[in-house]
Amino acid sequence: MSEIGDWSRVIRGELYERWPKDENGLPEEPVRLGTAENINLYDELTVNMLEACGIPCLTLYPGDGSFGKLILGISGQGTDIYVPKSMAEDAAALCAYKGDYDME
Repeated sequence: MSEIGDWSRVIRGELYERWPKDENGLPEEPVRLGTAENINLYDELTVNMLEACGIPCLTLYPGDGSFGKLILGISGQGTDIYVPKSMAEDAAALCAYKGDYDME
């Protein structure tokens, strides 16, 4: 199970359709790519770049970040970006994250 718990409830709608499925037809487990800062829309740019390369992204806001995102429009603690496990190496190479990428 992923570190985000029951993540299958988080992947919905169009993201669910694009998310790779395993041999049983279930959504593949997400892997945390890293935490992107909200400064200068770096998180949005990272997600859009990955999506443009065909890598679907799940974004979560750590701590009380969801509240900050709702009220202020940004999460003070950044944005955790998750990608499908089978695409994690490609995503890490595209983003050039160092030390924040962890294949479980």
